[in-house]
Amino acid sequence: MAISVYNTMRRRKEPLSTRDEGRVAMYVCGPTVYNFIHIGNARTFITFDVVRRYLEHSGYDVTFVQNITDIDDKIINRANEEGRTTAELADEYREAFEEDMMALGIKPPTVAPRATAHIPQMLELVGALVDSGYAYESGGDVYFEVARYGDYGKLSGRNLAEQRVTVQSESELERKRDALDFALWKAAKPGEPSWDSPWGPGRPGWHIECSAMSLEYLGDSFDIHGGGQDLIFPHHENEIAQAEAGRSRGFARYWMHSGMLNIDAEKMSKSLGNIRRLRDVLTEYDADTIRMLMLGTHYRSPLSFSDTSLEEAGASMERIDNCLFALKDAIKSATDEAADGGLAAIAAAAEVSFREAMDDDFNTAAALGAIFGLVRDANARLADLQSGGEATRAEMASACDSISSMCRALGLLETTAAGAGQGPDVAGLKKLIDEALKALPDYQVPADEGDPGRLIDHLLEMRMLARKEKKFEPADAIRDGLDALDVKVEDTREGFRWRYER
Repeated sequence: MAISVYNTMRRRKEPLSTRDEGRVAMYVCGPTVYNFIHIGNARTFITFDVVRRYLEHSGYDVTFVQNITDIDDKIINRANEEGRTTAELADEYREAFEEDMMALGIKPPTVAPRATAHIPQMLELVGALVDSGYAYESGGDVYFEVARYGDYGKLSGRNLAEQRVTVQSESELERKRDALDFALWKAAKPGEPSWDSPWGPGRPGWHIECSAMSLEYLGDSFDIHGGGQDLIFPHHENEIAQAEAGRSRGFARYWMHSGMLNIDAEKMSKSLGNIRRLRDVLTEYDADTIRMLMLGTHYRSPLSFSDTSLEEAGASMERIDNCLFALKDAIKSATDEAADGGLAAIAAAAEVSFREAMDDDFNTAAALGAIFGLVRDANARLADLQSGGEATRAEMASACDSISSMCRALGLLETTAAGAGQGPDVAGLKKLIDEALKALPDYQVPADEGDPGRLIDHLLEMRMLARKEKKFEPADAIRDGLDALDVKVEDTREGFRWRYER
């Protein structure tokens, strides 16, 4: 079954047919870096991280471009309020954005172009639009003449005659031929950053930035352009108009948009005072919990975000963690001779269901259903083992591998490996080892060991050695130290097992 994608341009699902076989060229609108991002922004970035991950999981080579808007009215206004340069402000919040994305387990873009580094490409596109008659200069500003582009409105479905015009100053209206025309280049104002251009010093308009950068790195007719639904009009509509009028060739083939996020059933807005910054939420809930909540609703549908829904998502993630923990423990004691209880076949069927769901316009809610169905069946099989049944290593491993593989295709279980600061703290584990070595100096720990799982295993082996040598104080200190790092240890007949409690 081919992957199908809902194309906003045609308002229907379409089979994914890429420009270059086996490759996907993908552009997603990034942040305007004048503040910390909020949880609504995070939904968009998680959505397209999942799209990218699943395409890669399906064998595609994905080039993922996501811009940084580091020059804009909002950046200029805030920098002026704080008495700083726009570059200082933009750099601070760009770094904060990158930190937040890492903490959320978002894969870094293949390319993350900054607007201020691509002024020449923007000037070239604006010049082409002026030369072809689609744009005009007025008082040092350059405007796109909307009425000359006959396809304007094809993405949003809006009729030009029905358009509402945003509030504009009298001077701006006087410079325009029509109130609907939008700025490609803005003449310099005192105290603002500016660049030289054929029309005088100035800076680019917001819409031209994304058109120029996407074409620069992905070329004509690239495969997927994504963003939040709030960008359909006017941003994406304007991107299409200026790109196609300026190059006379195709722009993006598929347009994908993520749905809006509501806080406690209300629209998130400054006026309601209910905007929640992502980094604040991450101090209370881990990345997998946030992602689990987002994945439980189809990306095009509205999402209700609340502490209650986060708690429920955390409990769901805990079910997966506990199942994987039990499966890994069962693998240690399983044999190769025991009868196959059928779990391998169930795992294979779950992966088929998972692929069918994700191939249908990235239906993560249904895909999670396949994962939790396997978790339920695996737990039933594990309960059978507790009653005296037997299992093969192969069937336990197949269930464990299938659950892990499907989760990772959705970006779950990845934050620790990505170095996102989730999971057991490596520095804290190493400190525990250093303390334990004072009582157990002969124990050898590889100098470059940095995997938290291996460090925990070393600590538990040291604990067993300490108990064997009747050094109960350091043994207890290891267990207490692990508990403080949210690593829960269970002693078993075979030795021990542990898990990280999120």
